[in-house]
Amino acid sequence: MKRSVILLLASGILVLLSASIFARQQKTSAPGKASSGTPLKLVGRYDFPRNVMGRFDHLLVDLKGQRLFTTPQGAKAVMVFDLKTRELIHTIPGIEIPHHLLYREDLNRLYVTDGGDGGALKIFDGKTYDLIKSVPLLPDADPSIYDPTTKLLYVENGGKDAKMAYSTINVINTTSGENLGSLTVDSEGLDGMTIEASGPRLYETDVAKNRIVVIDRVARRVITTWPITLGKTAVTLALDEPHHRLFVGCRSGHIVVFDTATGKELQALPINQGVDDLAFDAKTKRLYAACPAGDGSIDLYKQLDSDHYVSLGQVPSGPGARTAELVSTLGRYYVAVPQRDTTNAQILEYQIQ
Repeated sequence: MKRSVILLLASGILVLLSASIFARQQKTSAPGKASSGTPLKLVGRYDFPRNVMGRFDHLLVDLKGQRLFTTPQGAKAVMVFDLKTRELIHTIPGIEIPHHLLYREDLNRLYVTDGGDGGALKIFDGKTYDLIKSVPLLPDADPSIYDPTTKLLYVENGGKDAKMAYSTINVINTTSGENLGSLTVDSEGLDGMTIEASGPRLYETDVAKNRIVVIDRVARRVITTWPITLGKTAVTLALDEPHHRLFVGCRSGHIVVFDTATGKELQALPINQGVDDLAFDAKTKRLYAACPAGDGSIDLYKQLDSDHYVSLGQVPSGPGARTAELVSTLGRYYVAVPQRDTTNAQILEYQIQ
């Protein structure tokens, strides 16, 4: 009798354990389900003076010099912080509308696109911060993308804000500072850019026509366009090149996933609205989206495979926090939060968990 009772109890315990394990497996493997744990931990803040107001457009980390470059547009300057002490160490003035940043460690040069002053790429000495050269461009010089193999920088300018029915992409030799010419895109408004490392393609978001423009950067011509139907106001891109996946950040509250081999939309991942920066970490298979709507959030996804993604949830940032920089080698993610009534503008530093 006792033996029968013991066997029954043991069987019941095994059934309960099996059910519990199965439930946990289902919870962690179901696509779209948020995982447990905090993917980002706030570990520091970089504070701006009280008079720094307005939005930011880009952040950049100089690992060799241990500096953080920021672009508070209201300051009409690039403001530089020490990465270790988090203190403001320099302000580079004379930039009417600071947009995108590039730093070449080998030359110790900082490149800044300036949307004002008729449009220009301004090149500064990375040690003295003196202006070396200003390369004239069209008005509204804004996003840029750097090809580390050729040392060429592709800069968007023109379009609606320049009172033009088309946009141009200028090609700049960053070693000589020479403007090598441009290509034309039939659009009044371009935005996010990314390039292949293994091929000649440059991908571009066409905000005006809600599509992706695919450019052969060697031939300097548009080769095809892909319509976006699963999201609106596409402004930022990230690329998973080995798996042929292009991620398109749309301010409507979506990350639209494209197959770059076929040009087809595959799915849309829901995020907070207003995204302006999107990053994909190929090592950890994570997507990071900086979204300013409401109280502001960083929306994260984990790539299980090229067709399946699981939400890692939303990490609070701040209202208007739309500008970010992923530095995977440091295990850090930086987000710019504009000034509010009671709080100065800040850069928030998160440790990747």
